[in-house]
Amino acid sequence: MNARQILTRLQDQCVVVVGDSMLDRYLVGSVSRISPEAPVPVVLHQYTEDRLGGAANVALNIQALRARPILCTVIGQDAEGEAFRALLPAAGLTSEGLLTAPGRQTTVKMRILGNRQQMLRIDREDVHDLSSEEERRFVEHVFEILSAHPVRALIFQDYNKGVLTPFVIKHLLEYAKNKDIFTAVDPKKTNFFAYRGADLFKPNLKEVRDSLPFAVEVEQKALRAATAFLRERLACAKVMITLSEKGLFLDDGTNCRLYPTASRKVADVSGAGDTVISIATLSWAAGLESPMVAILSNLAGGQVCEFPGVVPVNLDLLERELSQWLAQNDNLQHEG
Repeated sequence: MNARQILTRLQDQCVVVVGDSMLDRYLVGSVSRISPEAPVPVVLHQYTEDRLGGAANVALNIQALRARPILCTVIGQDAEGEAFRALLPAAGLTSEGLLTAPGRQTTVKMRILGNRQQMLRIDREDVHDLSSEEERRFVEHVFEILSAHPVRALIFQDYNKGVLTPFVIKHLLEYAKNKDIFTAVDPKKTNFFAYRGADLFKPNLKEVRDSLPFAVEVEQKALRAATAFLRERLACAKVMITLSEKGLFLDDGTNCRLYPTASRKVADVSGAGDTVISIATLSWAAGLESPMVAILSNLAGGQVCEFPGVVPVNLDLLERELSQWLAQNDNLQHEG
């Protein structure tokens, strides 16, 4: 298959993305002097831009790949929550999966950029778990969406902001398993081992090092030990560990392999994990084989790092890069 045929297989799948969403707010300006009040740069503000972040950025990546995402998340009943909701129609995303919690603050990450470089980030958020009543309402709401649509995959996007509680995780995983829906997890430390039975578990290297009882270095033997530990502990089918500029390590239950990535000029690593979980989930749900899933994940994750801020994958650019990769590696046998 050529690049277009491969990427076409990802399209039109319905994917539910459940987890912590946030409003990414950028205050953009220029810097030409240091403040006389303190040894810090003075940013001359030019404009403010709001973007969808967290689990919402995963939904944007799914959409950019021409699949059909439904975002299921919880926002606050506040101005930031309204700003978040208002961004969805312009982005082409439905709001049917949103649940509002009156006593909860919408997560906002405010980044101050001067001369295209991030100078400071200010976070405002609640990170406590949903209340028992909110958990019940949210799970029932997601059940309704899963039963109303031909869902191929369910992505758990965890940022430790309190939406993905053990209760929510357990009930949604059980439902998806009973309905034969592919499940993928982008975990964080708090509930790292709560996702037992998921089809794909995709931590990054830091999360693995923080959670496993032994040291993990970026070399074949240590990474193999890490994925073997995770597959046994979580009873998951596939483990993918992202390694930043060193690529990714994939254990699909049959083969273990380190897939290096090409060198790139990195502008911002924010959101790269969102892109990887999106394309890996779509690829496996579409029936692509593991080597191609890894290649696509590396290409797409590396691509978004070349742009400032959190941005979704560019499908046209991904097709060009995949075409180049295939031309240089024409000995690889692709599935037909």
